[in-house]
Amino acid sequence: MPQIIEFPPRPYLGVRRTITMTTFHLVADRIGEIIGRLAERGTAPAGAPFLRYHSIDLAADRLEVSAGVPVPAPMDGGDDLYAATLPAGRYATTTHHGHPDQLVGTVESLLRWGREQGLEWDLTEKDGAEHWGCRLELYRTDPRVEPDMNNWDIDLQLRLT
Repeated sequence: MPQIIEFPPRPYLGVRRTITMTTFHLVADRIGEIIGRLAERGTAPAGAPFLRYHSIDLAADRLEVSAGVPVPAPMDGGDDLYAATLPAGRYATTTHHGHPDQLVGTVESLLRWGREQGLEWDLTEKDGAEHWGCRLELYRTDPRVEPDMNNWDIDLQLRLT
């Protein structure tokens, strides 16, 4: 069952790219590298790694997405990594258990639930694209521990206005 949770600002290190549905790996595959860079600096992640959707234009098959790893305190990125902060606020959240390819149904259910509750997303639409204030998929399952993606737990967090 979805719920609404208030989150504080959450600093992270990330990489941001404009991709298509078939080039998702160009962003998602960088999560391990970001975690490795944190380890080199002696810093442990402060939470689950995530994908952040900045804009989605399915008709044009164009998405602007960040892969990020929360950090305990703001820090410099270096190279093509950047430091940023997930905005504080109220988020509608739910958990998906299963393969990431099956997330679409869970996202649709969360969006439908939000409409039924009369919630307003931190979302603007322009030229056929959705521009999200903060839309996240947090990957709580460590693939080194559970390599079977069908057994992964993924939290969805969509910021409300």
